[in-house]
Amino acid sequence: MLKSRLSCSAVSALILVVSSSAMGQETLMDAGQIDPATVQKFFKKPGYSPYAGRNYPAQVFWGDEHVHTGWSVDAGMSGATLTPEDAVRFARGEEVLSSTGQPAKLGRPLDWIAVTDHSDGMGVISEIKAGNPELMADPVQKRWHDMMLAGPEQAAAATMELINAQANKQLPASIMDPKFAKSVWLKNSAIMEKYNEPGRFTAFIAYEWTSNAGGGNNLHRNVIYRDGSDKGDQMIPYTTFQSENPEDLWKWMANWEDKTGGSLLAIPHNGNLSNGRMFELKTFTGGPLTKEWAEARIRWEPLVEAIQTKGQSESHPSLSPTDEFAVGYELWDIGNLALVPKQPGMIEQEYAREALKNGLKLEAELGVNPFKFGLASGSDAHTGLAAMEEDNYFCKFVSCEPRPERWSEDAIKFGERSMKGWQVVAAGYTGVWATENTREALWDAMKRKETYSTSGSRMLVRFFGGFDFVSADADSRTPAEVGYGKGVPMGGDLHKAPEGKSPTFLVAALKDPFGGNLDRIQIIKGWVDKDGNTQEKIFDVVWGDADKRRPGADGKLPAVGNTVDVANAVWTNTIGDPELITVWTDPEFDPALRAFYYARVLEIPTPRWTAYDAKRFGVKMADNVPMVTQERAFTSPIWYTP
Repeated sequence: MLKSRLSCSAVSALILVVSSSAMGQETLMDAGQIDPATVQKFFKKPGYSPYAGRNYPAQVFWGDEHVHTGWSVDAGMSGATLTPEDAVRFARGEEVLSSTGQPAKLGRPLDWIAVTDHSDGMGVISEIKAGNPELMADPVQKRWHDMMLAGPEQAAAATMELINAQANKQLPASIMDPKFAKSVWLKNSAIMEKYNEPGRFTAFIAYEWTSNAGGGNNLHRNVIYRDGSDKGDQMIPYTTFQSENPEDLWKWMANWEDKTGGSLLAIPHNGNLSNGRMFELKTFTGGPLTKEWAEARIRWEPLVEAIQTKGQSESHPSLSPTDEFAVGYELWDIGNLALVPKQPGMIEQEYAREALKNGLKLEAELGVNPFKFGLASGSDAHTGLAAMEEDNYFCKFVSCEPRPERWSEDAIKFGERSMKGWQVVAAGYTGVWATENTREALWDAMKRKETYSTSGSRMLVRFFGGFDFVSADADSRTPAEVGYGKGVPMGGDLHKAPEGKSPTFLVAALKDPFGGNLDRIQIIKGWVDKDGNTQEKIFDVVWGDADKRRPGADGKLPAVGNTVDVANAVWTNTIGDPELITVWTDPEFDPALRAFYYARVLEIPTPRWTAYDAKRFGVKMADNVPMVTQERAFTSPIWYTP
């Protein structure tokens, strides 16, 4: 065959044939003169297309990692009738009827969704509502059934009863019937398989494990499956009736992986309702932290939820007093899930930035950083609707779906303590940088923390770290090519700085095409100083209207301004910039100290959902109700280790 006897002269001739005929390669192969591998070896030329062969993530995929339907006990009890199928159809961009009978549709479809109904009693609430005779034999469930049918106010009261019963491990045993749980789980995974379309839309198999640590201290985790129902159906989800200890969840996940050959990860609920337990510096049972514990936590929990309908857990003004954008921004800080009041010291162990700092300290002590997590967002909607757009907001519970009074009613109430409807937040979505829209690619990106959290805006954000970025790199129209070529992306690691060099960061943001212009990009640095104390500093690295906006003598950047017309719920993009990009070098770098860096991107002020409601329903809200917000994004960090 020609393949085994190819001479230099033959190669020259073949090159001539191919160069003179676009069909040359195909003709040779069709004639059986040479096999495809040899053609590629001798005839491959530099390609015209700059995208051919590109193997880094070039697209961000938007989704919600935390959605409940009427199959979750608390959602169904409060009036949710939508099913996981409805939730997926809505996320894909289809129009559905909400539980209150209102037509609902996203302004823009999502790319993926994780429907995370509670594992405890998943699907059983529909049977209570329907009056299943077996369940009605229990007087508690019979009372809940009657309250659910007595109207919205009684249904809401029943929901609070149920939440309190779950928080205190007092749910009726029949709610946890394993046979019923198995049948519901199989139905759930079948729905996800039906709507999962690799390359177009990803429907993750998922659930929420709902530990309340004995009294409403929220330690919930969303468990996300990389695989399909062939593996997912082999075991039913882990419940808090088995254990409320996260360490036991991690053991269950390890056992599941060993049995099925599949892969799982867990995303902790935002920590602001945990009363100091989400990032506490001891084990669940009060013991000292160990290297093995730290390894388990970061293996199973690579991401943390930073913002959702029940407020944000990125930072708190009491922890970051110089952070002007933490003050007054969507804080839920009066108590836990049962509104048990905060005690001194609790807040320090609830917020992501503080945990990231403590993680550096623990790494020095244990040899492993248990809080080396990236950032994500989910809605925690209990309506089946991942509708977190400010002008299209269907709220957390069915009781606060769009209607004139929802702003003034109680969102959560225990005794005399309550959080009002206006305090519920239209947030959030997760951006995932992945190579394609498939379960595997998205899950892998989550595992490597190449994600960022947003309050609902779909701005594009890139964040790379290295030691060799230069200012000219910010002129590139393909920052990812430069970023991956010279550094690591968000979620990555930098090790031992070269002699005389400091970390450099390439950061870029492009506005949401339907959102506000960009106010600024900040890089937030955390580190452990030479005395072993944690520190943080916020740097404004690039900002809009730079031609007329300069830091003052105190180094503080003036506010971008405000164009919001609250009465008409509109704004103009006449301030700020549509895109921002820069290269920033840490001016205070000490190569001997552990540190992390993440980017926070802020939009200009735009109307909050309350302003849209006031306009649409013609209502006058109280003076303390915020009408304006600044949408934002938080990237996963990049860590530096000496």
